[in-house]
Amino acid sequence: MTDGHHFNNILLGGRGGTNPGQFKVHSGGLAWKRQGGGKTIEIDKADVTAVTWMKVPRAYQLGVRIKAGLFYRFIGFREQDVSNLTNFIQKNMGVTPDEKQLSVSGQNWGGIDIDGLTSMFVTLASVGNMLTFMVGSKQAFEVSLPDVAQTQMQGKTDVLLELHVDDTTGANEKDSLMDLSFHVPTSNTQFVGDESRPPAHILWETILKFADVGSSEEPVVTFEGIAILTPRGRYSVELHLSFLRLQGQANDFKIQYSSIVRLFLLPKSNNPHTFVVITLDPPIRKGQTLYPHIVIQFETEAVVERDLALSKELLVEKYKDRLEESYKGLIHEVFTKVLRGLSGAKVTRPGSFRSCQDGYAVKSSLKAEDGLLYPLEKGFFFLPKPPTLILHEEIEFVEFERHGAGGASISSHYFDLLVKLKNDQEHLFRNIQRNEYHNLFNFINGKNIKIMNLGGDGQGASGVVTDVLRDTDDDAVDPHLERIKNQAGDEESDEEDEDFVADKDDSGSPTDDSGDEESDASDSGGEKEKSSKKEASSSKPVQKRKHKARDDEGQEKKKPKKKKDPNAPKRAMTPFMYFSMAERGNMKSSNPDLPTTEIAKKLGEMWQKMSGEEKQPYIQQAQVDKKRYEKESAVYRGEATVDVDSGNESD
Repeated sequence: MTDGHHFNNILLGGRGGTNPGQFKVHSGGLAWKRQGGGKTIEIDKADVTAVTWMKVPRAYQLGVRIKAGLFYRFIGFREQDVSNLTNFIQKNMGVTPDEKQLSVSGQNWGGIDIDGLTSMFVTLASVGNMLTFMVGSKQAFEVSLPDVAQTQMQGKTDVLLELHVDDTTGANEKDSLMDLSFHVPTSNTQFVGDESRPPAHILWETILKFADVGSSEEPVVTFEGIAILTPRGRYSVELHLSFLRLQGQANDFKIQYSSIVRLFLLPKSNNPHTFVVITLDPPIRKGQTLYPHIVIQFETEAVVERDLALSKELLVEKYKDRLEESYKGLIHEVFTKVLRGLSGAKVTRPGSFRSCQDGYAVKSSLKAEDGLLYPLEKGFFFLPKPPTLILHEEIEFVEFERHGAGGASISSHYFDLLVKLKNDQEHLFRNIQRNEYHNLFNFINGKNIKIMNLGGDGQGASGVVTDVLRDTDDDAVDPHLERIKNQAGDEESDEEDEDFVADKDDSGSPTDDSGDEESDASDSGGEKEKSSKKEASSSKPVQKRKHKARDDEGQEKKKPKKKKDPNAPKRAMTPFMYFSMAERGNMKSSNPDLPTTEIAKKLGEMWQKMSGEEKQPYIQQAQVDKKRYEKESAVYRGEATVDVDSGNESD
């Protein structure tokens, strides 16, 4: 393979649990992605400092160490994969993988080695953030020093290490390492001490240097009374060197930074709050519910000032380019910067998408919960409840649908967005305002995401607008389009209004229905108006008025409303209606405070001022729609038939 090698069912080792996924090695580096989505690890070849192989039970383990001091273990390779990967890594990365052997003798005594100091039987090597216990030249076990919560001396000869236990599901295993201790006799010659500082004390100081646990019990910074929407409650958020703690009245969560996948900073549109989302893998558990996303809500305009409880030496050595001594600014910005500096997680902010109100999201609903749908550069995020993250690469297709719930007046103003994932899971985002269609469609189309109802009639996006935004039932009238149409006065409807028929002898006089109700005008004014109308109509021949049918009790029978045939063809749309649908969203976004009636007037004025050349695209759309309507009407009236085999019409 010229582009690299792919391996499935490769486990990522560590305290976060053994998660299976896909491993890929290519000319640019290494990558691992969790099966089913979630955590992703990408390592550039320039950051790789060492690669090791080790035979473990039933498989081989590939160890990769990077410049930042992190060490990754990938487990599940076959014996025949070792030589192929070794040659590929050596050729493309310039690093020669070393082979290590696993000690199975059970020996647990001997000397100690730190940073190259060797002894006769046992060595303890601390490189970067890994502490490896060696038996001779073979590895017995290794411990990640960032997982060390506390270390202390027990007497003069023993060093005790206590490991972190967090509240993520990855740590909920049957067997979990809680603590271990090393015995360093006073006769040890590798670490020469004195009466006040025995050899064990020197080992303890060295572990403190690598693990940075001296002040781990004291938080670096604390944010009090933070509103968290998921899991719901008000918490005190403590940021420590290697973990964060959420302390509430009823719940207390401890989360390792290694479980944080990504941070999201998403402002609300036209709202004084901002979301900060912490995405976890593995998630935390509360009862039987898993929470892969911690949704925090900050007041956008709140300003805070915080000093970090870190020594200057630690800031220079470990957090030189990531943290500062103090911060002052908006609370969500300060929180995100400090958490990003401590955890090393990347931050995702809103991308290029803008709504009609120039916001970063569109209002929608998911599973009967109202919220905001954020179209991001690499995915969609629905907040606040249930927080749902959908990556673009996981999407098989999207489909724009007519809003199916509610009456005609409701469905004509909204549409739905169906997102189908490659694992056959579906997410239906409902009640999206119709004026958000163009921006949302252009964004999705620009990301090369497959749109199922894009249409094949050559109309492109405008064809989708017509199909999605036009109502299924002709009786469902859009009041905005009707008002625009009436004020523009461009064309009349193809069908007559059957509810109103003017009699020829009326000459514009009030009908019987209008005469049943009394006018608010005075009696004298009403009589003068009636007499003038009679005089105006006296010159015309008098015809008998048709008497309205009455029932047995003398009351007039109401004419039953003619039901619309669902099989009847949909009426053709006028050129102005195509123009109004195309421009109404832009008009409303540029004039958000303008009333609907004024928007209709402005659209009508724009249409009247347009030249024939400018109107031509909309006229062509109307002509195509009119031909469609005429053909379907002919088939409906029985004047033409459709050949089922060929699809052609015949008289």
